[in-house]
Amino acid sequence: MPKRDYRDLTKEQLIELLEARDRKKFGLVWETDAIEHDRALNEDFVALDPVPELHAGDGPFDNLVIEGDNFDALRALRASYAGQVKCIYIDPPYNTGNRDFVYNDRFIDKDHAWRHSMWLEFMARRLTLAKDLLAPDGAIFVSIDDNEAYNLKLLLDEEFGPDHFEAAFVWRKVDSPNDNKVPITPDHEFVFCYSAPGSETKFLQMPAPGIVEAYRQVDEDGQRCRDRLLKKNGKNSLRKDRPSMFFPIEDPDGNEVYPIHDNGEEARWAKGKAGVARHIADRTLIWKRREKLGKGVWEPYTREYPPPEPSRPYPTIWADLPTMRQAKAMLRQIFGSADLFSTPKPIELIQRLLGVLNTEDGIVLDFFAGSGTTAHAVLDQNRNDGGRRKFILVSNTEATEDEPDKNLCRDVCRQRVAKVIEGYGDTPGTGGSFAYLRTKRIPMNRVVRRIDHPQVWLQLQLMHFASWSDEPSLASGRLFFRSAGDLGVAYLTSLSEAVLKRAAKELSGLADATLYTWQPEAVAARFEDTGVTVLPIPQTLIDRFGLKR
Repeated sequence: MPKRDYRDLTKEQLIELLEARDRKKFGLVWETDAIEHDRALNEDFVALDPVPELHAGDGPFDNLVIEGDNFDALRALRASYAGQVKCIYIDPPYNTGNRDFVYNDRFIDKDHAWRHSMWLEFMARRLTLAKDLLAPDGAIFVSIDDNEAYNLKLLLDEEFGPDHFEAAFVWRKVDSPNDNKVPITPDHEFVFCYSAPGSETKFLQMPAPGIVEAYRQVDEDGQRCRDRLLKKNGKNSLRKDRPSMFFPIEDPDGNEVYPIHDNGEEARWAKGKAGVARHIADRTLIWKRREKLGKGVWEPYTREYPPPEPSRPYPTIWADLPTMRQAKAMLRQIFGSADLFSTPKPIELIQRLLGVLNTEDGIVLDFFAGSGTTAHAVLDQNRNDGGRRKFILVSNTEATEDEPDKNLCRDVCRQRVAKVIEGYGDTPGTGGSFAYLRTKRIPMNRVVRRIDHPQVWLQLQLMHFASWSDEPSLASGRLFFRSAGDLGVAYLTSLSEAVLKRAAKELSGLADATLYTWQPEAVAARFEDTGVTVLPIPQTLIDRFGLKR
């Protein structure tokens, strides 16, 4: 890596540079000034254009597949979904140097001087936006391998805070050596998990129905159970270890029983007085006769029943899931070929991540959507457990100078999700639908002239309903309106007495009613004292969109 020449810097520039470095006490540093910045960084407004011929199913559409640079898409999504996404899963390029990472339409190889800096800059911009999308009880999961794992861990610490690091899951990605000629084969990948900053995130335990097998007895009602000796055994089992847990319990003969080891040493109970009292009240303190120190005595046990939904903590090593070999086999079933995508993830991996959080009715976002595994996992999981999860996928075309006509989003990601919904081979369809959208940049100073009414209406629907309906507008295209329960949103494209009356009629009686217009001053007086909030277009969209981060 070439050294920077500081001789041409002014005194003030040198002082500023030293002060900046002094502020950076510990953490990740990369060369942001020396690299060509990602061309996706701009201050353009990003609109979303529907592509009707690529939709699947009927609207309104809760699920979205977005084609475009994910930096652009994330900025558009932040304007609508800030603080609403329950789960983010991404499988970014691993920067192996083997033509897997495209930066500004060019592959970055192993010998590139700024290879790691470019990757970190690329990821940092996107993670900053992703953080804004997370719900307070949400979490992000990021797959990675050894090439950038340690840099990524530090970057995620910066973006989300080290206190929000939850786990580094290790997934066994291969189940057979891929090259018998090498001494060591990399069989694993990491999935880093971070909870949302300032979060209320609650993680779940792993379903473990096998736990029931440990309850081998059956009580008088036919329920499975097990009895545990109330006297503590093993380490810290003596009276001196917990004096307060040495006390008498009355046996069936009315005698006081103390915890005594078989060698006559004073022991202690495994539960305190309150715990014992609860078992007595619940009739789960069970007395059994046994021989002790040469005579028959009563020994207390606590009866336990299996939990209604047996579970255990998730382990961090996942060697029990399908591997990439099975994931490629699934792609072969769907497309007839596994060569469309080189590193697919099995849907079972994503479904396990969905189970770590309570995602039952949440939004799941993947902005490195690849072959569409995340949507496949969401649709399949909804079918399995009756959940109402929604997905948002973002995928680039991955077109390059070498392959200018490549469109991974349209030809692989979109096609797979559509086939999963409809069914493929002998696999029945999951049902569902999605809207296919494309990002479109509009210079911020030209938003007024270049943004189309359908683009405005789509963005407003996503802001208020987290879904999009392509139903036709009212009043000859001069009024867009949608309602759900007490929520109503209207968008006026032009003013006339007839349109204003229609808007007032549609919004009447709604507890939460908002009207958007290009002429708020002229409209506000008309809706004064009606409870309708009047907001300006395009300023509302620009304010919510924000500038580049």
